[in-house]
Parts: sequence; structure tokens; C-alpha cells
Amino acid sequence: MSLSHPAQPPRREARIRYLDADYEILQQGDFVRCAVTGQAVALPDLRYWDVAAQQPFASAEAAFGRRLTTGFAGPA
Repeated sequence: MSLSHPAQPPRREARIRYLDADYEILQQGDFVRCAVTGQAVALPDLRYWDVAAQQPFASAEAAFGRRLTTGFAGPA
């Protein structure tokens, strides 16, 4: 971490279209909100999302927890 450039909190929420291995920015912003926790996730840190539900997640645990509560059975 650089001491000359302290971390700044995200400022504007982005609108994203989630794709299979990527995402498309529909409206510029600095972050998205986790669908489970409501936590702001900076775009460079975004790693987990659900394409079908078009929802971002802050962590693998949040994404997996959402799958468990929605009854995802996996591929047919």
C-alpha cells in the first residue's frame, strides 16, 4: 500500500451487465453493491456474480450462500 495515496472509498455506483466471464459497464461508476451484504465492491475487486440473476457478490461465500438459499441445483 502506498502511503502517499491513501485508499479512497468508492464514490459512484456503476450499472453492470454481467456476462459469463466478463462484464459490460452500462453506466460508469466506481463500485457495485453486493446482492447479499449490501457491501460496496470496487470494480477492480469484483470477482463474483450471477449471470442469470444479474447480481454481484462481495465474496465467494456470499455467492455460494445465495445459491444455497435460491435452491440452485446445478447444470442439468
